Amino acid sequence: MRGAVRLLGTATPGGKMNLQDLPEVSVPLPWQAEAWARLQEQVSRQQLPHALLLAGPAGVGKQRLALALARYLLCHQPVAGHNCGACRACRFSQSGSHGDFRWLQPEGSSKVIRIEQVREAVAFVYRTAGFGARKVVVLSPAERLSHGAANALLKGLEEPSADTHLILIAERLQGMPATVRSRCQLLKLPLPGPDQCLPWLQRVTGDEAGAADLLALAGGVPLLAEQLFTEGGAGPLRERRTALGDLARGRATVPVVAARFAQLELTQALRDIALFLQLYLCRQDQAALRRAQPLFHLLDRLQALQAAIAAGSNPNPQLALESVLISLADGFGVMRSGATMRPSSEEIAP
Repeated sequence: MRGAVRLLGTATPGGKMNLQDLPEVSVPLPWQAEAWARLQEQVSRQQLPHALLLAGPAGVGKQRLALALARYLLCHQPVAGHNCGACRACRFSQSGSHGDFRWLQPEGSSKVIRIEQVREAVAFVYRTAGFGARKVVVLSPAERLSHGAANALLKGLEEPSADTHLILIAERLQGMPATVRSRCQLLKLPLPGPDQCLPWLQRVTGDEAGAADLLALAGGVPLLAEQLFTEGGAGPLRERRTALGDLARGRATVPVVAARFAQLELTQALRDIALFLQLYLCRQDQAALRRAQPLFHLLDRLQALQAAIAAGSNPNPQLALESVLISLADGFGVMRSGATMRPSSEEIAP
């Protein structure tokens, strides 16, 4: 698949970026055509902002767009609206050794982008470009900047160096310091509709019907669907979703369901549970939604827990998971006496 990049880690479709052995040309995803045209116009008019913030939900391809833009900016002779893939700059960026390109992300076991990384990047910003006319720094995810790192970044945002571009990527804008967010031009990347991403996913899978099933299983998130296909995760996800449905109907206990998630990272388990809830709530009518406040509260709690883990919190995985599953069962009225929210099997079919 031309323009695709490999992602390290399995927690989310937006895992750590592997910048070695890239394809010759990095292209945006099909549903990013409008955003890409806007960026190209800004580049052609020399109006691309010094600091650009790409924001959107997980799995829409923010990193891939940032990579395509970075390589386009560094390319010596872009062709057909993309990096050429043949010039010296493209060969270096393909191998991950371009001297004018930095990609900041949490390193090793760290869950945050540290102040040392940002200080080095800010120093890099003020050096002369070695390979061409531009330098590019990408920070992903920007909401994982430590407090000190965010403060260190402000110098690069407030005193921009000529022909240097900072590209920040964020899934949760509220997780970023306002001082950083306000100094960037925001470009929102929404979740695409099935008509925009299904043809692409069909090319990935080579199976039209299978692609539609995968996209539905992934809750309409295209890069999650791709990940399920490439890593063979569709079957296990269906099994976990069936277990959650059994818990919601009172046919399974919390320890039994928790065992289904035992081999997963806590972040992936929380993602699966949140997606299960979202798919269920999307199928309900107004009357049912009025009774579903406990489930909405649980979604808020899941989001807060995911944000805390991303910021460096380290809860006990088993206790956290079992607590969430108890709240899920309570929300459906399985474990709470007098509840009226027990769903039918059709409503929560995986």
